[in-house]
Amino acid sequence: MHNIYGYIFVMALVTYLVRMLPLTLIRKEITSPFIKAFLHYVPYATLSAMTFPAILHASDDMRASIAGFAVALILAFRKKSLLTVAVCACAVVFAVELFLI
Repeated sequence: MHNIYGYIFVMALVTYLVRMLPLTLIRKEITSPFIKAFLHYVPYATLSAMTFPAILHASDDMRASIAGFAVALILAFRKKSLLTVAVCACAVVFAVELFLI
């Protein structure tokens, strides 16, 4: 199949089925605590899987990225604001790249 419209049709069909099937097959409220907990954590796991590799390759050297990531983790666990975490992580990456690399 070398037709671009064929690719677009297949992608539209797959996208539609992924959204339509759960709505038509699951009509009752989900009562299982396990499934509710699983569905609760899916967005966090997906976001982490998409973000973590980009964090490691965001700077020229992976050591600077790891240092910035560590600082961000520590500040996030101490419940600092998002702006504080982002600014401090960027400052640490800049300092590590400037002085150590």
